[in-house]
Amino acid sequence: MNAPIASAGSGAPQELRVVRGERTGQPVVVSVDSTRLGPALGGLRIATYDDWWTGAADAVRLSAAMTVKTALAGLDHGGGKAVVALAPHDADRWVADRRADLLADVADVVESLQGRYTTGPDMGTGPQDMAELWRRTRHVLCRPESDGGSGNSSGPTAAGVTAAISAAVQHVWPGRAIADLAFGVQGLGSVGALVADWLAQHGARLVVSDTRPEAQQAAQRWGARWAEPTEVLSADVDVLVPCATGGVLDPATVQRLRCRAVVGPANNQLVHSGVADLLQARGICWVPDPLVSAGGIVFATAVELRGDSAAAAAHRVASIGDRVTDLLDRARSAGTTPLQQVEEVVLHRLAGGR
Repeated sequence: MNAPIASAGSGAPQELRVVRGERTGQPVVVSVDSTRLGPALGGLRIATYDDWWTGAADAVRLSAAMTVKTALAGLDHGGGKAVVALAPHDADRWVADRRADLLADVADVVESLQGRYTTGPDMGTGPQDMAELWRRTRHVLCRPESDGGSGNSSGPTAAGVTAAISAAVQHVWPGRAIADLAFGVQGLGSVGALVADWLAQHGARLVVSDTRPEAQQAAQRWGARWAEPTEVLSADVDVLVPCATGGVLDPATVQRLRCRAVVGPANNQLVHSGVADLLQARGICWVPDPLVSAGGIVFATAVELRGDSAAAAAHRVASIGDRVTDLLDRARSAGTTPLQQVEEVVLHRLAGGR
């Protein structure tokens, strides 16, 4: 299993709740990894698992990654994650007719934490689900804009990715334009498609991939070459942009890479921390994914918790590029990997508290 960048501590979450929902009987898991910097933030994932404890382990892992993400983004928040672990054989009934009951069970658990955890969209959930949760708990982000929330997080997340890409390009190729380079985009979901569209608008040459054949229509619109998901990892491009599942960078894959930089929002890209050293040895600049993917949470907290305007929140998202530049410059000066710099930043922030 791919592993997240480790946060400080024993590896155990600060708080872990597993509750069988009163209405549905389904297991609802909330892992609060840390509240040292402030209340924990993290999305609600509704997915199928072989058993509930596998879902609980996923929640623990993902909440630790959120602690890293919020610390790197400069937010006064810790990391958390909610997971509803559905059994594969009856998952359909809980994502259709009885979804409101399922979300009510989740809201009860979130509310019971009394503000120590605030949830938002993740795999299997969206803004409308957040509006449903809002009926029972106020500890929710990313409701539709029409309901007073910050809306879909895909746009701000993609904006953070493009800011990170621009910063990495200037770090590796000072003075070069996006149009001078080739990019391989793996995954054309809600964020990946926006990133690929931005790259195409800036004149980049594209190689793209997705598990859904219908995504090829977008590739044609961009004039991009279509590749299979595994093929794009070894494509002859300058920058690889992983936007799909995690665990894409292992020792064997690193040896096949032909790019000079890897910058993408896919979570937990490294199968283990030693892969960062392998990338460094090959002269490949890897930008840590917790920072690349932070745009959504930065925007939502700015609008909904700080009361910023959309323009001010967008400016905060754009500053992800400055954070990438600073992190890569310090790694270069210290002769360390970006991963080591991430760990130093996170440990420093957590040691200092708020």
